Amino acid sequence: MTSSPRRSGAEAGPAVAVRGLTKVFPVPFHRQSIVAVKDLSLRIEPGEVYGLLGPNGSGKSTTLKIILGLVSPTRGRTEIFGRDSRLVESREAVGFLPENPYFYKYLTGNETLRFFGHLSGLRGVALKNRINELLDLVGLSRARNRRLGTYSKGMLQRIGLAQALIHDPRLVVLDEPTAGVDPAGSRDIRDLILDLKRRGITVLLSSHLLAQAQEICDRVGILADGVLVREGHLQELIAIENQTELIITDASDELIREIESAVSRSKAKLIERRKSTTTLERLFLEATKNDKRMTKSE
Repeated sequence: MTSSPRRSGAEAGPAVAVRGLTKVFPVPFHRQSIVAVKDLSLRIEPGEVYGLLGPNGSGKSTTLKIILGLVSPTRGRTEIFGRDSRLVESREAVGFLPENPYFYKYLTGNETLRFFGHLSGLRGVALKNRINELLDLVGLSRARNRRLGTYSKGMLQRIGLAQALIHDPRLVVLDEPTAGVDPAGSRDIRDLILDLKRRGITVLLSSHLLAQAQEICDRVGILADGVLVREGHLQELIAIENQTELIITDASDELIREIESAVSRSKAKLIERRKSTTTLERLFLEATKNDKRMTKSE
């Protein structure tokens, strides 16, 4: 595979649209119920990496399952490239890697991709070429004839990502793609996600690794108790209000002290002007803590 994008031109409408989504789970033999997601609305544009973040029990997995048509909403609507996600046809453009994918451990990497390729309708030379491309993409060409029972957790996640891509989807949904993976394997998966973005593939991921999400996501939504408490472009969310950074090269100490008045008259080069930022982790903790305070006060 080449690293150049295979898709050109803007898609008509969002890759994923969620409108007024609410999911209530009744508790058997009890009068009360659990509200997993409450009045959630979000929009994911084609070609972007969107991170759905939140603590355990925040509604992330429920939201992904509703988008994928695996769970029916109580109220609201979800669409994939304009199609109601309850329709089977909407999932033709989707590749999915669950948090704990199940594989037949007695199959090799090559046999696994051939199996999923057949399920997707691929045959012959086209399937063989696709398998070779994906094994090379995820770095498992040398392990193609090893049984999955001998694969490490990181290797299983990578073969899982390859099966999610076997039918050349426009949208890839990843639920905790680096869960249980060592740092080296986690970085490999991060690089694969960035490569998908370069190819024009939309990525929706759920993750608890905030530092990694900060490296790869264009936009994020933070869920707490089923409510979207923060949402937007990453750099805007982590920007610190009323603070600006000036990044300059070849600047003297005197110039730094008189930066605002001197920079336009000096030979220094203004590399970048931007908002000072916090970290995504700090934003996440602050957002979810504030939401819990509101819940307690109510």
